[in-house]
Amino acid sequence: MKVVVDFDLCEANALCMDECPEVFRVEEDDTLTILMDAIPEALRAKCESAVRLCPRQAISLKD
Repeated sequence: MKVVVDFDLCEANALCMDECPEVFRVEEDDTLTILMDAIPEALRAKCESAVRLCPRQAISLKD
């Protein structure tokens, strides 16, 4: 599974980071960094929750 972010939509609200800090990090300059290229199955539920919480719907998951 891979995280896909539409950086044109992303406002770096950090809700994804709050939900899944293993995968998402908002930097000091308010940009989002994805910390893993391939997301392990053990983090699937947290990533799915982060996708749902994104207020701009900027995050998606690709299998």
